[in-house]
Amino acid sequence: MTTDTPAQSVGSGVMTFTPSKEEFKDFVQYVAYMESQGAHKAGIAKIIPPEGWKPRKTYDDMDDLVIPAPIQQVVTGQSGLFTQYNIQKKPMTVQEFRKTSNLDKFCSPIYVDFDELERKFWKNLTFNPPLYGADVSGTLYDPVSGLQSQIFSARGEL
Repeated sequence: MTTDTPAQSVGSGVMTFTPSKEEFKDFVQYVAYMESQGAHKAGIAKIIPPEGWKPRKTYDDMDDLVIPAPIQQVVTGQSGLFTQYNIQKKPMTVQEFRKTSNLDKFCSPIYVDFDELERKFWKNLTFNPPLYGADVSGTLYDPVSGLQSQIFSARGEL
């Protein structure tokens, strides 16, 4: 397995990995390798895909993907003293999440620049708790596109 940066201690920065085409074929195994190098300790890592890899062309068929535990982030408090807690919501599909996230109360407000948008976010956080749909098992990448389709084509299987 390859990486651009050696294993780092927690807090020393985001590790960057550059898997080969062969390593990228089994992404779950590659993530296990990254964790063995300590990438999970920072909570985030950068992966530079191998040359020739292409992302999914469309996300139109993702509507039935289930988000098992959407999280609503609730913040209470005032005058600089706040408490934040997460409420786990019932599972929902991407289609349901999209419909919910497009409601007026979840849409981004009108803003002039990102500083104004950030101010509005923090100002309204206690009134309108955001909903997150993270930690979904699986992949948003097309299993037969990009790198994998090139691999299959090279073998003459497509």
